[in-house]
Amino acid sequence: MFSIHKLLALALALAASFALGGTAYAQSHPEYIQFSPSATKGALYKPDNGTNSPVAFLAIHRTSNFMSMIATKELAQRGFMVLGMNPRSDNNEAAVNFEDIALDIKQGVEFLKKQPGIKAVILIGHSGGGPSTSYYQAVAEKGASYCDGPNKLSKCSAEDVKDLPKADGVVFLDAHPGNTINTLRGLNPAVTDESKPDDLDPALDPFNPANGFNPKGDSHYSAEFVERYSKAQSVRMNKLIDKALQMEADLKSGKDRRGDDEPFIAYRDRARLSDISTDVWCCTQRPEKLLKNDGSISTEVIRSVRVSTPKNAKVDASLNGGALFLTVKSFLSANAIRSKDALNDIDICSSNNSTLCAVQSITIPTLVMSMGGHYFVRDGETIFDLSASKDKDFIVVEGAVHGMTPCKPCSEQTGVSYDNATKNLYDYVAAWANKRWPKG
Repeated sequence: MFSIHKLLALALALAASFALGGTAYAQSHPEYIQFSPSATKGALYKPDNGTNSPVAFLAIHRTSNFMSMIATKELAQRGFMVLGMNPRSDNNEAAVNFEDIALDIKQGVEFLKKQPGIKAVILIGHSGGGPSTSYYQAVAEKGASYCDGPNKLSKCSAEDVKDLPKADGVVFLDAHPGNTINTLRGLNPAVTDESKPDDLDPALDPFNPANGFNPKGDSHYSAEFVERYSKAQSVRMNKLIDKALQMEADLKSGKDRRGDDEPFIAYRDRARLSDISTDVWCCTQRPEKLLKNDGSISTEVIRSVRVSTPKNAKVDASLNGGALFLTVKSFLSANAIRSKDALNDIDICSSNNSTLCAVQSITIPTLVMSMGGHYFVRDGETIFDLSASKDKDFIVVEGAVHGMTPCKPCSEQTGVSYDNATKNLYDYVAAWANKRWPKG
C-alpha cells in the first residue's frame, strides 16, 4: 500500500500537472528570495521553458501577501519573469511607516535589474500596491523633494530615499487612488463623538432607510445627500488628523512619555457610499476603452457592473472589519489625507500615499487598467488623466472584480458572461509590454 506521504506527493504532482496543462509557459517552482529586514521577502517566478522576455515585473503591496498573487502566475505563463514581494509591514497595518516601502521596492528593482537578460523592470500597482509603486517611482524620478515637503502629513527621510533606481514602466491594475483616499471615503461621518461611535447623527447615517439605504439590495441616495455626506466625511477625517498631529507633537516634545508612537483607533470605517450604492462613483466621465469578454474593444461611457454590499451596515458597526486599529504613525503615513469633499475636493498631495499625486511626477510608460466589476473605474480614469507619461494607456476590463477574476454575481445581475476577464486582462498586459520591450 502507498504511504500517506506517497499519496500526498502523488496528489500534489497530479494537481500541478492539471494546473499547468495547456499553457505555453509555466511556473512550477518559484524561488524564495530573502530581502532585508527579514519580513521583506519575495517569490521569483520564471517561465519553465526558458524563453524569457527581456521584461521582469515586480508586484508589491503596502501590507498584503503578493508572493502568490494572480499576476505572478499569469505573467509567468506568458513568458515573463515576475517577482512577488511582501513588505516589511507584511499583514500588519499598524506597523506601516509608509515612506519605508521605498526601501523594500528598491531591493526588488535592484535584484531584477541584475538578472541575466533583463532589460526592463515594470512595477505592478494592484490595489494598495498602486500608491506603493507610484510613490517609489515618483521619488526615484524627482528625489526627496517629492516626499519631504512641508505639506506632507508624513515625510520621507531624504537620506533613505536618495539614489533609488528607476523602474522602466508601471502597470496599475485596479489601483487605489490612495489608501488614504480609500480610508477617507470609508469613514462614517454620522459619528458625532469619537469616544461614542454608536452615537450617530441620523441625518448623515448611510444605513438609515430615510436617507436612501436599502438593506436588501442596491441603495439610492439623493445628490444632495451624497454631497452633504462627502463633505462631512472630510470634516471627520480632518478632525482625526488634527488629533493625530497633536498626539505626535506630544510624543516628540516629551509631554507624552509612552515612546515614539502610540495606538490610534478610528471606529466605523466601512461606510463607503460606492460600496452600498452602484449609482455613486459609477462611471467614467467620458467614453473610454472597454475590453469586452469576447476580446474586442469598444469605446463608450463605462458604468461599473459591480453589485452593492448592504451587509456593510453590520460590518461598519463591528470591531472586526469596521474599525481601524492603527498607531499615530501608521495613521498619518498611510491612512490620512486632507480634503474638503471626499469625492471631489481632496488635497491629493498632502499624503505620500496617493497614486493621484504620484503619477503627476512619473514619466515612464504607464498602463492603467480598471476592473469593470469594482468601484475604481472612475479613479482609474483620473489616474490616467493626471499621469505625466507621454506613453500612457487606459482601459477597463469588462466584468472583472478587484481581484482580477470574473465577477459571478455581476453576471447573475446583468445576464452577461465575464468568464474571459482574467485571460483578456493579462493578454493585454503582455501585449503592452512586448510592444515596448520586444524579445531580442
